Amino acid sequence: MAVEISAHMEVVGIDDGHVGTVRRVEGSRIRLAKSVERAGREHFVPVDWINHVDDKVHLRKTASDAMREWRGAA
Repeated sequence: MAVEISAHMEVVGIDDGHVGTVRRVEGSRIRLAKSVERAGREHFVPVDWINHVDDKVHLRKTASDAMREWRGAA
């Protein structure tokens, strides 16, 4: 499934809420692009959170749950 993901794709929660934009896939996680909303920080989303991929990456979690649980870039 990670093979279907490319840079600049939108990542959304199961509620269609915006989570972020893909910067790149790094093994078993997606590195999200930095954003103003997140104070210029990057975050990672595990690929096992993915429900499906079409023109967007759809997660199994709501956007707010995903943002509460993601891991910050070190």
